[in-house]
Amino acid sequence: MAIDYEHLLNFDIPEVRQRYGDAEVARFGLTIGLGQDPMDLRQLRYVAALADDRRAMPAIVNVLGHPGFWLSDPRTGVDALKVVHGEQGMEIHHTIPPEGHIAAKTRVTGIVDKGEGRGALLYFEKTIIDLDRDLHLATCKGTTFLRGDGGFGGPSGPVKVPHQVPDRAPDYFMDMPTRPEQALGYRWNGDSNPLHLDPRVAKRAGYDRPILHGLSSLGTAAHAILSLLCDYDDERFGAMDARFTAFVYPGETLRTEIWSDGSFQTRALERDKIVIGNGLFKFREAA
Repeated sequence: MAIDYEHLLNFDIPEVRQRYGDAEVARFGLTIGLGQDPMDLRQLRYVAALADDRRAMPAIVNVLGHPGFWLSDPRTGVDALKVVHGEQGMEIHHTIPPEGHIAAKTRVTGIVDKGEGRGALLYFEKTIIDLDRDLHLATCKGTTFLRGDGGFGGPSGPVKVPHQVPDRAPDYFMDMPTRPEQALGYRWNGDSNPLHLDPRVAKRAGYDRPILHGLSSLGTAAHAILSLLCDYDDERFGAMDARFTAFVYPGETLRTEIWSDGSFQTRALERDKIVIGNGLFKFREAA
């Protein structure tokens, strides 16, 4: 079944309303590596461990109001087994409270046909509104690579131009081991794609074993940025955007390399493979 361009471009992804608090904040933080040092009070505030200092890790906006694996709906016409997260970005407009009631609406903003046998790119955007304060908290944007859906006769552009990191050694880096069962925990943030959970599905998709969610890897990079550039101060965290350049196996160690201009990339040390590339971080402007 080929993609129907107009149908997919205007596909109605239901709004998600969600109440969240300590459990959701802690689950997200723990599944991106926060709290691995149980003596670091700066990290513990982001996993709901401190009664007097509770904060939400800014990258949680990528999973708040997550619409689920909506591309598995047969009505999209997409080959769901060959769907890969390609890029992800987020911009924080207001500090994310450690508990709240939000509404999130995801929509398709563009589809690019790369040609028969080359797949397609689907661009999407999610807006998150704080219902208690009527505030636009954050905007998340991303690209999904539809590996099995090229050649449907859609437009060949425009294609997002990736940021280029400096051609020199990074100014900072941070190593973070992932856990072998990390994907099994991360799925409870709202992404139950069996590619990350079921070894049988992973093998059918061409992987030796289940791979880590891209947003878990990106969360690890966000943790490094929050630590090295923001000194664990979420008020300084503004925006980040990056490309998923290779898969990660749970259990691998991720090294996030950061330049002083906000450029960053993340590599899986065991394979010396860049898994997140073309990254750019920006500080939040003072209100």
